Amino acid sequence: MKRYSLILLISILWYGRAYSCTNFLVTKGASADGSVMITYSADSHTLYGELYYLPATDYPEGAKRPIVDWDTGKPLGHIPEVSHTYSVVGNMNEFQLAIGETTFGGRAELASQTGAIMDYGSLIYIALQRAKTAREAIRVMTTLVEKYGYASSGESFSIADPSEAWILEMIGKGEGEKGAVWVAMRIPDGYVSGHANQARITTFPLKDANNCLYSSDVISFAQSKGWFDGKNKDFSFSDVYAPLDFGAARFSEARVWSGFNRITTGMEQYLDYAKGTITRDENGYGTNRMPLWVKPSKKLSVKDVMELMRDHFEGTELDMSKDIGAGPFGLPYRWRGLTWTVDSTAYINERAISTQQTGFSFVAQCRSWLPAPIGGLLWFGVDDTYSTCYAPMYCGITEIPRCFAEGNGDLLTYSETSAFWTFNKVANLAYLRYSDMITDIRREQAKIEDNFIAFTASVDQAAKTVYTELGETKAREFITEYSVNEANAMTAKWNRLFGYLLVKYMDGNIKKEENGQFQYSEYGMPEHPMHPGYPEWWRRLIAEKTGDKLKEKKEPPLPEE
Repeated sequence: MKRYSLILLISILWYGRAYSCTNFLVTKGASADGSVMITYSADSHTLYGELYYLPATDYPEGAKRPIVDWDTGKPLGHIPEVSHTYSVVGNMNEFQLAIGETTFGGRAELASQTGAIMDYGSLIYIALQRAKTAREAIRVMTTLVEKYGYASSGESFSIADPSEAWILEMIGKGEGEKGAVWVAMRIPDGYVSGHANQARITTFPLKDANNCLYSSDVISFAQSKGWFDGKNKDFSFSDVYAPLDFGAARFSEARVWSGFNRITTGMEQYLDYAKGTITRDENGYGTNRMPLWVKPSKKLSVKDVMELMRDHFEGTELDMSKDIGAGPFGLPYRWRGLTWTVDSTAYINERAISTQQTGFSFVAQCRSWLPAPIGGLLWFGVDDTYSTCYAPMYCGITEIPRCFAEGNGDLLTYSETSAFWTFNKVANLAYLRYSDMITDIRREQAKIEDNFIAFTASVDQAAKTVYTELGETKAREFITEYSVNEANAMTAKWNRLFGYLLVKYMDGNIKKEENGQFQYSEYGMPEHPMHPGYPEWWRRLIAEKTGDKLKEKKEPPLPEE
């Protein structure tokens, strides 16, 4: 087996990129209500959080579809359009098909393919417009790259419908070749899977088409390159096409580990792996890797899954709120980059599931017991997952709330009505005194989300009644009005929260309040605020580091006469 001396360099270059995301996949038997769920956080320093909408459309014969790279906006080419496309809200279509992704990069020599036009973003949104089920989506995506070439580096895709959840992992064939090699595995019912910027499918069944699909040359292509010379049954997609290194384990797999650790027992045996220690066999394959899926200790509610996306390694050795980097107020974020150097020694920052540079995230819920336009719920949020609110966007809506709409501001243009800017200004204010402000934020977040969840069954039933008695068009109007009104109202509440936090925590003070009302004296003047200052441990650290510089100087006593 050929070994690679440039793995560490490739890792440092790759993990410095902005496009770092996290997905979890929850099967019917692992969810509390029997829904299939997938999550996605689109984490990028250059991505503006908005909710995309593509209406169902009929096209004339000969129509062409432009292909534009999702990351850069660069035009890549055109392909023939189909006669009819399905409506898409965000990353979910009207048939409850949902797709997310994380980029794993993989072998650098496979990242470029001259003439290829199908980037990973185009694959997602074309599949959503052309497929009704997860298996159909896999067929659409793999057929497109075979015909038009693959214009991205390695990707893991989460693909779900009301019955199944699949992971599809794909990487291009590099220069001089066309298309991609890939493998897709169905998550067994009752289990939860996840991926976070590292390929996770290792060995796979070669004769089980109901649970595993793969390109005909996924093994032979690696053999032709000299990357694999063993028996086919021992072929590991991840180890061959995306070899493990410290960065892959610590920056990526650690997020999956932390998510699994929240929902099941026994994950402590993989802690060393999550911390970046990899044991290898004679072929260089990792032998202490986590399983591709785990069985949760209890079935997960949609709220549980939302909380999976809000993880900073709490309660583990990697807890980002506990070391000195968190500052005096326990901020669980570190400004980039992920690696840094002091006196020629390299250090790292942890990369948690919840991170400050998220553009948007979602929990997609596919529910088989309801008509398709009503059954699909895209719980959609913008900015930092820990301080966002997930609003219920039904997959059959025909209009996007103004707060989430494309064109309502951008990354360089502030908009007072934009949810992205509203949630960002609350989060960025909280970063200044996090341990105090996040309590207020999480309390308001819980009120809003718990209210949404509590009313979901009633809204579902009302929409189903309209669907049955008045037809699909009226039902879509009903769920559209509900989703639009609730998202816009949520954003208005968050704007008010910003005002409350600004008043309460201005200038490092904390205003006195009772039952949510700021206090005035008997003469109508504001009560004197509290001055909590810094925690004792932080003061001691300052005293230690500054020596005599900040010590109070006392005058000697006057001599007695």
